[in-house]
Formats: sequence, C-alpha cells, structure tokens
Amino acid sequence: MGVIECFGSISSYTCFDRPRNSPYFSRIRVGFTVPIAASTSAAAPVKEDGRLENEGPLLTGDSFVRQHIRDLSPYQPIFPFEVLSARLGRKPEEIVKLDANENPYGPPPEVFEALGNMRFPYIYPDPESRTLRAALSIDSGLESDYILAGCGADELIDLIMRCVLEPGDKIVDCPPTFTMYEFDAALNAAGVIKVPRKPDFSLDLKKILAVIEQEKPKCIFLTSPNNPDGSIIDDETLLQMLDTPVLVILDEAYIEFSGVESKMQWVKRFENLIVLRTFSKRAALAGLRVGYGAFPLSIIKYMWRAKQPYNVSVAAEVAACAALQNPDYLEKVKVALVEERNRLFDLLKQVSFLRPFPSHSNFILCEVTSGMDAKELKEYLAKDGVMIRHYNKKELSGYIRISVGKPEHTETLMKCLRSLY
Repeated sequence: MGVIECFGSISSYTCFDRPRNSPYFSRIRVGFTVPIAASTSAAAPVKEDGRLENEGPLLTGDSFVRQHIRDLSPYQPIFPFEVLSARLGRKPEEIVKLDANENPYGPPPEVFEALGNMRFPYIYPDPESRTLRAALSIDSGLESDYILAGCGADELIDLIMRCVLEPGDKIVDCPPTFTMYEFDAALNAAGVIKVPRKPDFSLDLKKILAVIEQEKPKCIFLTSPNNPDGSIIDDETLLQMLDTPVLVILDEAYIEFSGVESKMQWVKRFENLIVLRTFSKRAALAGLRVGYGAFPLSIIKYMWRAKQPYNVSVAAEVAACAALQNPDYLEKVKVALVEERNRLFDLLKQVSFLRPFPSHSNFILCEVTSGMDAKELKEYLAKDGVMIRHYNKKELSGYIRISVGKPEHTETLMKCLRSLY
C-alpha cells in the first residue's frame, strides 16, 4: 500500500501517491479541490442541543470504535488484595486468597534482592529479552531461538491470534477452560467453535476431529493441566491433534504441578505446535507479568515482527532471571503445594455438600451439591475473609474452584466449611 501525500492551500490540495518504501513520487497524480464554504447572512435554524438544523447525527466517541469491539463482553478479572481489603474491611494479611491460583509462598529471595539492586530502570528493556531467553534455554533444554518472552502468557495468546487469524477465521475452544481464548478470539474478530468437554472434563476427541474436518478452523487452544478442573492431556490425544491441519496451541501454565514433562521440545518436530508457559504459578511472579512460549522457527520470526518492542519490562526480566537462579527453592515450593493439594482434596471429600475432582494443578474444582448454592457459598466464605472462585457459565453452573494455599490457609477454609454442616 502506498502513502498519500497532500499539498496545497486551504482551498485546494494536490495529492501524490508515493510507494511506502520509496523516497520518490510515482508518476500518478491525483488532484482535487475543496471549495471554501460561502458565507451567508441568514443564520440557519438551531436545534435545542445547539446543532444547526441541517447538521447530521450528533458525533459521539464510540462511533469510531470497531463494531466487534463495541459488541465485546468485558473480561471478568479477580480483584487484587488492595480492592479486597477495602471491600471486606480487612487487612491484606487477614485475607485467605484462594481465588486466582496464585502461589502463596512468593518468589525466591533472590528476586527481592535483584529488584532492589536494579541498575537501569530508566532505560528501555532489551526488546529481545536476551538474558531471560538464555536462562530459559538452560532451564528447558530448548535453544533460545525457539523461545519468545511476553508480558505474561496472556500477551502471547493475543499475539498468536493477531498473527494467525484473519477476521472471520475460526478457533476451536473446549469449555470449560481458560476463558481468555474465547475473549481474545472475539477481540480479533474471529469465530469460536465450542466443543464441550465430557462430564469427567476430558476432551471429546471424536467431536473435535469432526469439527476440524467440517468447519476448517485455523487453530485450537488446549490447556494441560486444564483450568479450572486440573485434568491433563495424554500424549496419544495430543499427537492425534497434531496430525490435523490446524495450529495447536498448548497452554502449560500449570505444568510444573502435574508430574508431566513439558512439550516445549516438541516444537522442533511439529510445525503446527506452540507451547506456552508462565512464571506466575511456578515462580510466584503473577504481579510482574512474565510468560514465554516455544515456537517452530517458521512461526516465531513473524511473532518477532508483530510483538511490541519493549513488551517485557526491566523489572520483569530481572525478577524472572533471579527466580531461575534458585531451582531448589522452586522445587521445594512445588512439592509443598502438591502435598497440600492432596491433603486438601482428602479434606474436601469429607464435606457433605462438595464433590471435588482430582487435579494435577494447584487448584481443585468442586461441584456444590445437596441444595447448597455455589454463589451463596462463595459469599459466605468471603465474609470470613476466605476468597474462592465460583462460576455462573452453563458448563460450570454450581461449581467452585479453590486454589491450593499454605497449610494454615487450608485450616481456615475447612473451619469455615465445617460451620455449615
């Protein structure tokens, strides 16, 4: 596409069509004249809103917004400590926050030291996050050329869609799952084909393959372990997905808690696989927003072209690199959360109105039974400063999700639940 340049006075303009990458004007010249409105002695009638009688509809700011954005339903995030503290009238340390799958142990001590010793916060960060990608290469065993860092994995989800999807293209979504896939698809004017999971939350592979054959979607988003139920995708199922002509985006945000090996290395074998990871859960850096992805070389070069140049902040890169310097701490915290998850699951099975589902992640999904209302249960616990997640979408109506906390958090939660039976 060329660049239109206009020259002239108030009353007339001459426009030249210049190729975008050329300093020279082309031979094509387009001219047009804009007449100056003649003044009139008679004033036009004025409406009550101050506009002239012959003026068109009143201009409003939202008229500039793309229609599919105007139709977009806003994403519903979880409230942070500061907001919860004000709403509940409690100090942050008095709140048991089990609603957003955050890591309650916090990052390794090296992170706080590194943040306190940041040397150049006033300089733009490295647009290629070289230090972080080198550290991730050592951590994962995958060459840094395959790795792209982002402002959380959420940024990479949106970046992938912006690079891959034309308006009107389709993605496959398997609810209940992470709702950002559906949100970002709508943001990018794409269609969403929903293939609901089975009652045990496993993927309905037969229906997915049929949809791929019939609807010709561009890509499919899969989460393993899946949020909100904690189920994992076995290798055989994933391989069948990769044998289709769609781009498979595998979100491994919770992979560390599963005991399953990451599939990052697989991007060297499969041209249609992207694997996403995050520092939010494993390294407790949710507030600093650091994610990363493994891409085939044939795809990642376009991601580099499309991403924002300074997408990972200096603080985020410093913190992530510092966290990777203490793998023993990360492993210790992971083991503690897995052990507490197993203990919490056994305790929740004793609650008469809850039906917990086995999980490979740092949260447990529960069906609320025996006439108990899930929303009312959440509100009851909130009055005691215990925050959990409840769902009102049809796939999860009557369900709650409880993040795994420290042992003392579990005790507080169970004390509140026991007061109800």
